[in-house]
Amino acid sequence: MSVIINNNNTTKIGSDLVKDTSTSAFTKDVIEASHDRLIIVDFWASWCAPCKQLAPLLEKIVASYKEKVSLLKLNIDEHPAIAGQLRIQSLPTVYAFRDGRPIDGFMGLQSESAIREFIDRSIGPDMQSDLENTLARAEQALESSDLKNAAEIYASVLQTDPHNSHALAGLANCYLKSGDRNRAQQTIALIPPEKQNTPCVARVVATLKLTEQAAEAKDLDSLEARLKADPSDYEARLELAIVSAANGDKERAVTELLELYCRDRDWNQDAARKQLVQFFEAWGPKDPHTLDGRKRLSSLMFA
Repeated sequence: MSVIINNNNTTKIGSDLVKDTSTSAFTKDVIEASHDRLIIVDFWASWCAPCKQLAPLLEKIVASYKEKVSLLKLNIDEHPAIAGQLRIQSLPTVYAFRDGRPIDGFMGLQSESAIREFIDRSIGPDMQSDLENTLARAEQALESSDLKNAAEIYASVLQTDPHNSHALAGLANCYLKSGDRNRAQQTIALIPPEKQNTPCVARVVATLKLTEQAAEAKDLDSLEARLKADPSDYEARLELAIVSAANGDKERAVTELLELYCRDRDWNQDAARKQLVQFFEAWGPKDPHTLDGRKRLSSLMFA
Protein backbone atom coordinates (compact mmCIF):
# COMPACT_ATOMS: atom_id res chain seq x y z
CA MET A 1 0.00 0.00 0.00
CA SER A 2 1.51 3.32 -1.02
CA VAL A 3 -0.88 5.94 0.32
CA ILE A 4 1.07 8.82 1.84
CA ILE A 5 -0.47 11.69 3.76
CA ASN A 6 1.09 15.08 3.16
CA ASN A 7 0.59 17.05 6.37
CA ASN A 8 1.68 20.35 4.84
CA ASN A 9 -1.06 22.58 3.50
CA THR A 10 -0.02 22.74 -0.14
CA THR A 11 -3.42 23.71 -1.53
CA LYS A 12 -3.10 26.87 -3.58
CA ILE A 13 -5.81 29.32 -2.65
CA GLY A 14 -7.33 30.40 -5.91
CA SER A 15 -9.18 33.63 -6.50
CA ASP A 16 -12.46 31.73 -6.65
CA LEU A 17 -12.00 30.35 -3.14
CA VAL A 18 -10.65 33.39 -1.27
CA LYS A 19 -11.14 36.96 -2.46
CA ASP A 20 -12.22 40.44 -1.45
CA THR A 21 -15.76 41.59 -2.10
CA SER A 22 -17.57 44.90 -2.04
CA THR A 23 -21.02 46.40 -1.56
CA SER A 24 -21.77 46.31 -5.28
CA ALA A 25 -20.42 42.76 -5.75
CA PHE A 26 -21.91 41.29 -2.58
CA THR A 27 -25.08 39.98 -4.22
CA LYS A 28 -23.17 38.09 -6.90
CA ASP A 29 -20.19 37.01 -4.76
CA VAL A 30 -22.18 35.94 -1.70
CA ILE A 31 -25.96 35.72 -2.16
CA GLU A 32 -25.99 34.09 -5.60
CA ALA A 33 -22.83 32.02 -5.09
CA SER A 34 -24.17 30.55 -1.84
CA HIS A 35 -26.69 28.51 -3.86
CA ASP A 36 -23.75 26.47 -5.22
CA ARG A 37 -21.47 26.24 -2.21
CA LEU A 38 -21.08 27.46 1.35
CA ILE A 39 -19.84 31.06 1.46
CA ILE A 40 -17.94 32.31 4.51
CA VAL A 41 -17.79 36.10 4.84
CA ASP A 42 -15.09 37.68 6.98
CA PHE A 43 -16.02 41.21 8.07
CA TRP A 44 -12.82 43.02 9.05
CA ALA A 45 -11.02 46.35 9.27
CA SER A 46 -7.38 47.35 8.92
CA TRP A 47 -7.20 48.68 12.50
CA CYS A 48 -8.49 45.39 14.01
CA ALA A 49 -5.60 43.29 15.41
CA PRO A 50 -7.68 40.11 15.98
CA CYS A 51 -8.85 40.38 12.36
CA LYS A 52 -5.24 40.10 11.21
CA GLN A 53 -4.77 36.99 13.35
CA LEU A 54 -7.98 35.36 12.18
CA ALA A 55 -7.53 35.99 8.44
CA PRO A 56 -4.68 33.53 7.69
CA LEU A 57 -6.34 30.85 9.82
CA LEU A 58 -9.62 31.24 7.91
CA GLU A 59 -7.78 31.07 4.57
CA LYS A 60 -5.93 27.91 5.58
CA ILE A 61 -9.10 26.18 6.76
CA VAL A 62 -11.19 27.19 3.75
CA ALA A 63 -8.43 25.94 1.43
CA SER A 64 -8.65 22.48 3.03
CA TYR A 65 -12.33 22.22 2.02
CA LYS A 66 -11.41 22.89 -1.63
CA GLU A 67 -14.53 23.38 -3.80
CA LYS A 68 -17.05 23.06 -0.97
CA VAL A 69 -16.39 26.46 0.64
CA SER A 70 -15.38 29.96 -0.46
CA LEU A 71 -14.13 32.81 1.71
CA LEU A 72 -15.14 36.39 0.93
CA LYS A 73 -13.50 39.27 2.79
CA LEU A 74 -15.32 42.58 3.31
CA ASN A 75 -13.56 45.64 4.74
CA ILE A 76 -16.34 47.37 6.67
CA ASP A 77 -14.54 50.74 6.72
CA GLU A 78 -14.56 50.80 2.92
CA HIS A 79 -17.97 49.10 2.58
CA PRO A 80 -20.10 49.86 5.67
CA ALA A 81 -23.55 49.33 4.14
CA ILE A 82 -23.63 45.50 4.29
CA ALA A 83 -22.23 45.48 7.84
CA GLY A 84 -24.93 47.95 8.82
CA GLN A 85 -27.69 45.80 7.34
CA LEU A 86 -26.40 42.78 9.26
CA ARG A 87 -26.01 44.87 12.45
CA ILE A 88 -22.38 43.95 12.90
CA GLN A 89 -21.15 45.67 16.06
CA SER A 90 -17.75 44.06 16.75
CA LEU A 91 -14.83 42.71 14.77
CA PRO A 92 -13.90 40.27 13.55
CA THR A 93 -17.33 38.90 12.67
CA VAL A 94 -17.78 35.89 10.41
CA TYR A 95 -21.02 34.77 8.76
CA ALA A 96 -21.83 31.60 6.83
CA PHE A 97 -24.20 32.02 3.86
CA ARG A 98 -26.09 29.15 2.26
CA ASP A 99 -28.97 29.22 -0.22
CA GLY A 100 -28.94 33.01 -0.36
CA ARG A 101 -29.09 33.78 3.37
CA PRO A 102 -26.88 33.91 6.49
CA ILE A 103 -27.32 30.71 8.53
CA ASP A 104 -24.71 30.98 11.27
CA GLY A 105 -21.86 33.13 12.50
CA PHE A 106 -19.37 33.95 15.23
CA MET A 107 -17.52 36.96 16.63
CA GLY A 108 -13.94 37.27 17.79
CA LEU A 109 -10.86 35.14 17.36
CA GLN A 110 -11.61 31.38 17.42
CA SER A 111 -9.50 28.22 17.54
CA GLU A 112 -8.98 26.12 14.42
CA SER A 113 -11.10 23.27 15.78
CA ALA A 114 -13.95 25.67 16.63
CA ILE A 115 -13.87 27.15 13.14
CA ARG A 116 -13.90 23.71 11.53
CA GLU A 117 -16.91 22.72 13.65
CA PHE A 118 -18.63 25.94 12.57
CA ILE A 119 -18.00 25.19 8.88
CA ASP A 120 -18.96 21.52 9.19
CA ARG A 121 -22.20 22.56 10.86
CA SER A 122 -22.89 25.15 8.18
CA ILE A 123 -22.16 22.90 5.21
CA GLY A 124 -25.49 21.20 5.78
CA PRO A 125 -26.91 17.68 5.64
CA ASP A 126 -26.58 17.17 1.89
CA MET A 127 -22.83 17.62 1.80
CA GLN A 128 -22.45 15.78 5.10
CA SER A 129 -24.46 12.92 3.65
CA ASP A 130 -22.02 12.68 0.72
CA LEU A 131 -19.12 12.50 3.17
CA GLU A 132 -20.87 9.87 5.27
CA ASN A 133 -21.51 7.75 2.16
CA THR A 134 -17.87 8.03 1.14
CA LEU A 135 -16.69 6.98 4.60
CA ALA A 136 -19.17 4.10 4.58
CA ARG A 137 -17.69 2.85 1.29
CA ALA A 138 -14.23 3.00 2.80
CA GLU A 139 -15.41 1.07 5.85
CA GLN A 140 -16.94 -1.62 3.66
CA ALA A 141 -13.69 -1.96 1.71
CA LEU A 142 -11.76 -2.21 4.96
CA GLU A 143 -14.08 -4.90 6.32
CA SER A 144 -13.61 -6.80 3.06
CA SER A 145 -9.81 -6.57 3.49
CA ASP A 146 -9.55 -4.42 0.36
CA LEU A 147 -6.91 -2.27 2.04
CA LYS A 148 -5.72 -0.48 -1.09
CA ASN A 149 -9.20 0.74 -2.04
CA ALA A 150 -10.07 1.67 1.55
CA ALA A 151 -6.85 3.62 1.99
CA GLU A 152 -7.37 5.51 -1.28
CA ILE A 153 -10.90 6.52 -0.25
CA TYR A 154 -9.75 7.67 3.19
CA ALA A 155 -6.89 9.61 1.60
CA SER A 156 -9.31 11.33 -0.80
CA VAL A 157 -11.39 12.51 2.18
CA LEU A 158 -8.26 13.81 3.90
CA GLN A 159 -7.30 15.81 0.84
CA THR A 160 -10.48 17.80 1.38
CA ASP A 161 -10.56 17.65 5.18
CA PRO A 162 -7.09 16.87 6.63
CA HIS A 163 -8.44 16.76 10.19
CA ASN A 164 -11.31 14.32 9.64
CA SER A 165 -10.90 11.95 12.60
CA HIS A 166 -12.95 9.15 10.99
CA ALA A 167 -10.77 9.14 7.87
CA LEU A 168 -7.54 9.39 9.88
CA ALA A 169 -8.61 6.48 12.09
CA GLY A 170 -9.63 4.47 9.03
CA LEU A 171 -6.31 5.10 7.29
CA ALA A 172 -4.43 4.17 10.48
CA ASN A 173 -6.43 0.95 10.55
CA CYS A 174 -5.38 0.23 6.96
CA TYR A 175 -1.74 0.68 7.89
CA LEU A 176 -2.23 -1.48 10.96
CA LYS A 177 -3.85 -4.31 9.00
CA SER A 178 -1.02 -4.16 6.46
CA GLY A 179 1.51 -4.60 9.26
CA ASP A 180 2.81 -1.02 9.28
CA ARG A 181 2.38 -0.24 12.96
CA ASN A 182 4.70 2.79 12.92
CA ARG A 183 2.73 4.57 10.20
CA ALA A 184 -0.51 3.70 11.97
CA GLN A 185 0.81 5.38 15.12
CA GLN A 186 1.93 8.43 13.14
CA THR A 187 -1.52 8.75 11.54
CA ILE A 188 -3.40 8.44 14.83
CA ALA A 189 -1.12 11.12 16.31
CA LEU A 190 -2.54 13.61 13.74
CA ILE A 191 -5.99 13.47 15.36
CA PRO A 192 -6.69 16.42 17.69
CA PRO A 193 -6.77 15.52 21.42
CA GLU A 194 -10.45 16.45 21.75
CA LYS A 195 -11.36 13.74 19.20
CA GLN A 196 -9.13 10.97 20.54
CA ASN A 197 -12.02 9.45 22.50
CA THR A 198 -14.42 9.06 19.58
CA PRO A 199 -15.31 5.37 19.03
CA CYS A 200 -13.56 4.95 15.68
CA VAL A 201 -10.34 6.44 17.05
CA ALA A 202 -10.51 4.58 20.37
CA ARG A 203 -10.87 1.33 18.45
CA VAL A 204 -7.63 1.85 16.54
CA VAL A 205 -5.79 3.03 19.66
CA ALA A 206 -6.90 -0.12 21.48
CA THR A 207 -5.74 -2.28 18.57
CA LEU A 208 -2.36 -0.55 18.59
CA LYS A 209 -1.98 -1.26 22.29
CA LEU A 210 -2.91 -4.87 21.67
CA THR A 211 -0.26 -5.29 18.97
CA GLU A 212 2.34 -3.71 21.25
CA GLN A 213 1.42 -6.11 24.05
CA ALA A 214 1.55 -9.08 21.67
CA ALA A 215 5.00 -8.05 20.46
CA GLU A 216 6.27 -8.08 24.04
CA ALA A 217 4.60 -11.38 25.00
CA LYS A 218 6.23 -14.83 24.89
CA ASP A 219 5.56 -17.28 22.05
CA LEU A 220 2.41 -19.40 22.14
CA ASP A 221 4.13 -22.76 22.75
CA SER A 222 6.09 -21.58 25.78
CA LEU A 223 2.99 -19.99 27.31
CA GLU A 224 0.97 -23.16 26.83
CA ALA A 225 3.79 -25.17 28.44
CA ARG A 226 3.82 -22.85 31.43
CA LEU A 227 0.06 -23.17 31.89
CA LYS A 228 0.20 -26.94 31.56
CA ALA A 229 2.82 -27.05 34.30
CA ASP A 230 0.95 -24.56 36.48
CA PRO A 231 -2.69 -23.65 35.71
CA SER A 232 -2.40 -20.89 38.33
CA ASP A 233 0.27 -19.04 36.35
CA TYR A 234 -1.93 -16.00 35.84
CA GLU A 235 0.70 -13.98 33.98
CA ALA A 236 1.09 -16.77 31.40
CA ARG A 237 -2.70 -16.99 30.96
CA LEU A 238 -2.97 -13.24 30.42
CA GLU A 239 -0.17 -13.26 27.84
CA LEU A 240 -1.67 -16.32 26.17
CA ALA A 241 -4.95 -14.41 25.72
CA ILE A 242 -3.10 -11.45 24.20
CA VAL A 243 -1.13 -13.61 21.77
CA SER A 244 -4.29 -15.52 20.82
CA ALA A 245 -6.10 -12.27 20.06
CA ALA A 246 -3.17 -11.03 17.98
CA ASN A 247 -3.25 -14.30 16.02
CA GLY A 248 -6.97 -13.90 15.31
CA ASP A 249 -8.14 -16.56 17.79
CA LYS A 250 -10.63 -14.29 19.53
CA GLU A 251 -12.62 -17.15 21.03
CA ARG A 252 -9.60 -18.48 22.91
CA ALA A 253 -8.56 -14.97 23.95
CA VAL A 254 -11.95 -14.37 25.58
CA THR A 255 -12.09 -17.84 27.14
CA GLU A 256 -8.64 -17.55 28.74
CA LEU A 257 -9.44 -14.16 30.25
CA LEU A 258 -12.81 -15.31 31.57
CA GLU A 259 -11.07 -18.30 33.14
CA LEU A 260 -8.57 -15.94 34.76
CA TYR A 261 -11.43 -13.73 35.95
CA CYS A 262 -13.17 -16.74 37.51
CA ARG A 263 -9.99 -17.82 39.30
CA ASP A 264 -9.16 -14.40 40.73
CA ARG A 265 -11.09 -11.38 39.51
CA ASP A 266 -8.96 -8.99 41.59
CA TRP A 267 -5.59 -10.27 40.38
CA ASN A 268 -3.20 -7.55 39.24
CA GLN A 269 -5.76 -4.79 39.81
CA ASP A 270 -8.60 -6.37 37.82
CA ALA A 271 -6.28 -7.16 34.88
CA ALA A 272 -8.51 -9.81 33.29
CA ARG A 273 -11.57 -7.56 33.02
CA LYS A 274 -9.52 -4.57 31.83
CA GLN A 275 -7.88 -6.67 29.13
CA LEU A 276 -11.27 -7.93 27.99
CA VAL A 277 -12.53 -4.35 27.71
CA GLN A 278 -9.50 -3.48 25.59
CA PHE A 279 -10.27 -6.44 23.31
CA PHE A 280 -13.87 -5.29 22.93
CA GLU A 281 -12.74 -1.75 22.05
CA ALA A 282 -10.29 -3.07 19.46
CA TRP A 283 -12.80 -5.46 17.86
CA GLY A 284 -15.70 -3.02 17.85
CA PRO A 285 -19.21 -3.28 19.32
CA LYS A 286 -20.65 -5.32 16.43
CA ASP A 287 -18.05 -8.09 16.45
CA PRO A 288 -19.69 -11.43 17.48
CA HIS A 289 -16.87 -12.10 19.96
CA THR A 290 -17.42 -8.70 21.55
CA LEU A 291 -21.14 -9.35 21.91
CA ASP A 292 -20.62 -12.85 23.28
CA GLY A 293 -17.72 -11.82 25.51
CA ARG A 294 -19.63 -8.92 27.06
CA LYS A 295 -22.57 -11.22 27.78
CA ARG A 296 -20.37 -13.88 29.38
CA LEU A 297 -18.45 -11.31 31.42
CA SER A 298 -21.67 -9.69 32.68
CA SER A 299 -23.04 -13.04 33.77
CA LEU A 300 -19.92 -13.62 35.85
CA MET A 301 -19.81 -10.11 37.30
CA PHE A 302 -23.42 -10.18 38.48
CA ALA A 303 -23.76 -13.85 39.33
